[in-house]
Amino acid sequence: MYRGGPADLDGLLPLVREFCDADRHEFDAARVTRALRPLLESDEHGQVWLLGDRGGYAVVTWGWSLESGGREALLDEIYVRERGGGHGSALLARVLTAAAEAGAAAMFLETEAHNERVRGFYARHGFDTETSIWMSRPLGSAAAVPVSD
Repeated sequence: MYRGGPADLDGLLPLVREFCDADRHEFDAARVTRALRPLLESDEHGQVWLLGDRGGYAVVTWGWSLESGGREALLDEIYVRERGGGHGSALLARVLTAAAEAGAAAMFLETEAHNERVRGFYARHGFDTETSIWMSRPLGSAAAVPVSD
């Protein structure tokens, strides 16, 4: 298991495609590449961890929160090709340690509503279900919505 760098991009893209297929997300290679490059080049925005020849990765990004007292981490994606061998648990343990070492006070993640199995995995590793509800909307000129008082 190791921290990914720029040379890992080409090997990482097929794994991200597998994750997207498994989690029912659209895979756009250009968008994923644009998002991965900064994470592979420095720790400014987060980190990418790879399982090497076992076929897996985790992406952690940094956020900032008054409630967390500063830096917090978001486990954006974790994917392990071969499940049931303890590789996911080992990868999760490594990213939790790395996030704490980088000064994060808490680790957050989201799961798809349909994926009860993965919520069980996270619960076994100490994650609790939050009562807050995440909402999102696209940003940018194509998504501009008039704001009224």
